Amino acid sequence: MKKGQAAVEFLMTYGWAILVVLISVAALAYFGVLNPSQKLPETCFFVIGIGCNDFKVDSDSVTLYITNGGGKDFMNVSFSVIGEGPCSNDSSNIEELRDGETKVFVINCTEKPSSGSAFKREIRMNYIEKEGLSHSYIGNIQTKVED
Repeated sequence: MKKGQAAVEFLMTYGWAILVVLISVAALAYFGVLNPSQKLPETCFFVIGIGCNDFKVDSDSVTLYITNGGGKDFMNVSFSVIGEGPCSNDSSNIEELRDGETKVFVINCTEKPSSGSAFKREIRMNYIEKEGLSHSYIGNIQTKVED
Protein backbone atom coordinates (compact mmCIF):
# COMPACT_ATOMS: atom_id res chain seq x y z
CA MET A 1 0.00 0.00 0.00
CA LYS A 2 1.31 3.43 -0.91
CA LYS A 3 1.62 6.30 1.54
CA GLY A 4 -0.80 8.50 -0.41
CA GLN A 5 -3.46 5.82 -0.52
CA ALA A 6 -3.21 5.24 3.24
CA ALA A 7 -3.54 8.99 3.89
CA VAL A 8 -6.62 9.28 1.64
CA GLU A 9 -8.27 6.26 3.30
CA PHE A 10 -7.52 7.76 6.74
CA LEU A 11 -9.04 11.12 5.78
CA MET A 12 -12.09 9.48 4.17
CA THR A 13 -12.81 7.32 7.23
CA TYR A 14 -12.58 10.22 9.68
CA GLY A 15 -14.28 12.56 7.23
CA TRP A 16 -17.38 10.36 7.14
CA ALA A 17 -17.38 10.10 10.93
CA ILE A 18 -17.16 13.89 11.30
CA LEU A 19 -19.92 14.33 8.71
CA VAL A 20 -22.23 11.98 10.66
CA VAL A 21 -21.57 13.92 13.88
CA LEU A 22 -22.30 17.26 12.16
CA ILE A 23 -25.54 15.94 10.69
CA SER A 24 -26.59 14.62 14.11
CA VAL A 25 -25.90 17.98 15.80
CA ALA A 26 -27.77 19.81 13.03
CA ALA A 27 -30.79 17.51 13.46
CA LEU A 28 -30.80 18.08 17.24
CA ALA A 29 -30.62 21.84 16.74
CA TYR A 30 -33.40 21.76 14.13
CA PHE A 31 -35.79 19.92 16.47
CA GLY A 32 -35.04 22.28 19.38
CA VAL A 33 -33.19 19.86 21.62
CA LEU A 34 -30.22 22.22 21.84
CA ASN A 35 -32.33 25.36 22.39
CA PRO A 36 -31.77 26.47 26.00
CA SER A 37 -34.79 28.80 26.02
CA GLN A 38 -37.05 25.75 25.68
CA LYS A 39 -35.60 24.32 28.90
CA LEU A 40 -35.70 27.53 30.93
CA PRO A 41 -36.11 26.73 34.63
CA GLU A 42 -38.85 28.73 36.29
CA THR A 43 -37.65 30.57 39.40
CA CYS A 44 -38.78 33.48 41.54
CA PHE A 45 -37.01 34.49 44.73
CA PHE A 46 -36.42 37.46 47.02
CA VAL A 47 -34.62 37.78 50.35
CA ILE A 48 -35.15 35.34 53.20
CA GLY A 49 -38.53 35.96 54.76
CA ILE A 50 -40.23 37.09 51.54
CA GLY A 51 -41.74 34.08 49.79
CA CYS A 52 -42.59 34.08 46.11
CA ASN A 53 -45.14 31.25 46.21
CA ASP A 54 -46.32 31.46 42.63
CA PHE A 55 -45.78 33.72 39.64
CA LYS A 56 -46.88 34.20 36.07
CA VAL A 57 -45.77 36.42 33.21
CA ASP A 58 -48.24 36.85 30.38
CA SER A 59 -48.51 39.21 27.43
CA ASP A 60 -49.49 42.24 29.51
CA SER A 61 -48.58 41.67 33.17
CA VAL A 62 -46.37 40.05 35.79
CA THR A 63 -48.35 38.42 38.63
CA LEU A 64 -46.66 37.56 41.94
CA TYR A 65 -48.12 35.67 44.94
CA ILE A 66 -46.00 37.00 47.81
CA THR A 67 -45.94 35.80 51.44
CA ASN A 68 -44.51 37.91 54.23
CA GLY A 69 -42.55 35.66 56.57
CA GLY A 70 -40.26 38.39 57.86
CA GLY A 71 -41.81 38.72 61.31
CA LYS A 72 -42.96 42.33 60.78
CA ASP A 73 -45.85 44.06 59.05
CA PHE A 74 -44.97 45.88 55.82
CA MET A 75 -46.70 49.06 54.66
CA ASN A 76 -46.72 50.62 51.17
CA VAL A 77 -45.47 47.43 49.53
CA SER A 78 -44.85 47.65 45.80
CA PHE A 79 -42.94 45.67 43.20
CA SER A 80 -41.33 47.02 40.02
CA VAL A 81 -39.44 45.48 37.11
CA ILE A 82 -35.95 46.91 36.64
CA GLY A 83 -33.54 46.76 33.72
CA GLU A 84 -34.01 47.02 29.98
CA GLY A 85 -36.81 45.34 28.05
CA PRO A 86 -40.54 44.64 28.42
CA CYS A 87 -42.22 45.85 31.64
CA SER A 88 -39.27 48.11 32.54
CA ASN A 89 -40.04 50.59 35.30
CA ASP A 90 -43.64 49.39 35.58
CA SER A 91 -44.78 48.82 39.15
CA SER A 92 -47.54 47.08 41.10
CA ASN A 93 -50.22 48.50 43.28
CA ILE A 94 -49.18 49.70 46.74
CA GLU A 95 -50.63 47.67 49.59
CA GLU A 96 -50.13 46.55 53.16
CA LEU A 97 -48.67 43.08 53.75
CA ARG A 98 -48.96 41.82 57.32
CA ASP A 99 -46.73 39.14 58.83
CA GLY A 100 -47.78 35.68 57.61
CA GLU A 101 -50.14 37.11 54.98
CA THR A 102 -50.11 36.23 51.27
CA LYS A 103 -51.22 38.74 48.64
CA VAL A 104 -51.30 38.98 44.88
CA PHE A 105 -49.30 41.79 43.27
CA VAL A 106 -49.88 42.56 39.60
CA ILE A 107 -47.40 44.61 37.56
CA ASN A 108 -49.15 45.83 34.40
CA CYS A 109 -46.70 46.14 31.51
CA THR A 110 -46.77 49.13 29.19
CA GLU A 111 -44.30 47.47 26.80
CA LYS A 112 -45.68 44.00 26.16
CA PRO A 113 -43.40 40.93 26.29
CA SER A 114 -43.87 38.55 23.36
CA SER A 115 -45.62 35.27 24.08
CA GLY A 116 -43.31 32.26 24.43
CA SER A 117 -40.18 34.34 24.94
CA ALA A 118 -37.87 34.03 27.92
CA PHE A 119 -38.45 36.54 30.73
CA LYS A 120 -35.45 36.86 33.05
CA ARG A 121 -35.51 40.08 35.03
CA GLU A 122 -34.83 41.64 38.39
CA ILE A 123 -37.79 42.75 40.49
CA ARG A 124 -37.44 45.48 43.13
CA MET A 125 -39.56 45.26 46.26
CA ASN A 126 -40.11 48.52 48.18
CA TYR A 127 -41.82 48.72 51.55
CA ILE A 128 -41.95 50.65 54.80
CA GLU A 129 -41.75 48.87 58.16
CA LYS A 130 -44.03 49.73 61.04
CA GLU A 131 -41.31 51.92 62.60
CA GLY A 132 -41.24 54.09 59.46
CA LEU A 133 -37.98 52.97 57.83
CA SER A 134 -38.17 52.29 54.11
CA HIS A 135 -36.48 49.26 52.58
CA SER A 136 -35.73 48.08 49.07
CA TYR A 137 -34.75 44.55 48.04
CA ILE A 138 -34.04 43.08 44.65
CA GLY A 139 -35.23 39.61 43.67
CA ASN A 140 -35.18 37.64 40.44
CA ILE A 141 -37.81 36.08 38.25
CA GLN A 142 -37.10 33.72 35.37
CA THR A 143 -39.82 32.07 33.30
CA LYS A 144 -41.42 31.89 29.86
CA VAL A 145 -44.10 34.37 28.83
CA GLU A 146 -47.47 32.62 28.67
CA ASP A 147 -50.36 33.44 26.34
